[in-house]
Amino acid sequence: MALALVYSRANIGIEAPLVTVEVHLSSGLPAFNIVGLPETAVKESRERVRSAILNANLEFPQRRITINLAPADLPKAGGRFDLAIAVGILAASRQIDKEKISQMEFMGELALTGEVRRVSGLLPGLLAGTRVGHYCVVPAANALEAGLLQQGDIGLCNHLQQLLQSLHDNLALQKPEPPALPDEVTTLDYADVVGQESAKRAMLIAAAGGHNLLMYGPPGTGKTMLASRLPGILPPLDHEAAMEVVALHSLSNRITFSARWQQAPFRAPHHTSSAVALVGGGSSLNTGEISLAHHGVLFLDELPEFSPKVLDGLRQPMESGHIRISRARYQVCLPASFQLIAAMNPCPCGHYGNPERECRCTPDRIRNYQQRISGPLLDRIDLHIRVAGLGKTERESLLKCTASAFVRRGLNSQTMRQMVQQCRELQLQRAGVLNARLEQSQITAHCALQAKDQTLLADLMHKLRLSPRACMRILKIARTLADLENVSGIKSAHLLEAAGYRQSAEPCSAFSA
Repeated sequence: MALALVYSRANIGIEAPLVTVEVHLSSGLPAFNIVGLPETAVKESRERVRSAILNANLEFPQRRITINLAPADLPKAGGRFDLAIAVGILAASRQIDKEKISQMEFMGELALTGEVRRVSGLLPGLLAGTRVGHYCVVPAANALEAGLLQQGDIGLCNHLQQLLQSLHDNLALQKPEPPALPDEVTTLDYADVVGQESAKRAMLIAAAGGHNLLMYGPPGTGKTMLASRLPGILPPLDHEAAMEVVALHSLSNRITFSARWQQAPFRAPHHTSSAVALVGGGSSLNTGEISLAHHGVLFLDELPEFSPKVLDGLRQPMESGHIRISRARYQVCLPASFQLIAAMNPCPCGHYGNPERECRCTPDRIRNYQQRISGPLLDRIDLHIRVAGLGKTERESLLKCTASAFVRRGLNSQTMRQMVQQCRELQLQRAGVLNARLEQSQITAHCALQAKDQTLLADLMHKLRLSPRACMRILKIARTLADLENVSGIKSAHLLEAAGYRQSAEPCSAFSA
């Protein structure tokens, strides 16, 4: 019977469902048909596969060829099925032993010459295939991604003829090696930031508990400088989390390898980014910036310059840690557990409330500028801090600094990184998640207050007009402050400091106060 079954993997978000490539050769006029909901790139594989088999000095059967990509209701896209289709045709025409490929998966695009080309989004398929014990054959051009897997049986293939030879002679294909990473580069240091010790402490708290943070202040005060140094104090990701991040970058074909590939990602999209660019989606599924920032930081500079509709798209992922995208052609759920760090000016000119510069904005312009950020979004940001200009002493110190002789003062990244590492380990041992991700039951268990502190919190809620969500976030921040001091219970000082970061969910009103 001229029938062969070959396995491959599709990409539906970060999932990689198994696809069975069923190849049937029958009598009749020569034809080549592909069914099973293939998109244009998959249909075009007919010409690539035919030319690749012929140019590899193999026999292409002159019969009626029917390819079924099962399950039939799953959309198939890209050239990743070329190699599996070619192997299926060779197996159905008895040029390959069917038994030898029964526990194998094939992913790769074919050139007309028979060369196996790189495909994007390979890592989720490799993870799924090796998890079930299959031997995965992938392009040699994807060796860097394949080398990240610590377990699993994987073979690298350069050419269709090479694959056929290895199957005939029972020769193992080359295995991927762990990528040779360059030397670690020097990261930016918080010691380079002159002054702004209160802002540095807020960044420390945000990093320690995974809290969202908004910085507001006049231009040139160091908001972007503070945010860009945040990755330097975050601990490295464990292997499982790092692989999840790399898989998301593999889907978007933006995978890069550096000395710190296990470092938490830091994404800083421009304020002209569209909703699709930020949250993902599109006619063909694109991974958004919030998913590329999974297990890391999403930095939005000039926050009011983003479209209000784009910003409101962040509200649900900030709470749930994932984004569910529903389109006519697909429905996917992508992880998006990110930490939001945002920066903004108090008004369009940037000098509202600045005692040293006159603001040129009218009250209506200031109001409209602020209202571009919705109240529900601001309520989901744990820490609100004002980054003011430098004082006279700090300016003089800055002017004396040169590239060859720079006196570093205050908190530095190394010290902050150690504090963040210890604080996070304490949180994970206690609750299994960072304080920013505590559920209601966990808040009740781990953020208990004494009677006097309960009264204090109730007074703060009344005076600051805080929502119940804001109250819960104050408790989470207070828990992080207690963890930084390595004390078991939340004290009044922790509550007061945490409430100080929630005093203004309206930055402009804080400047006028």
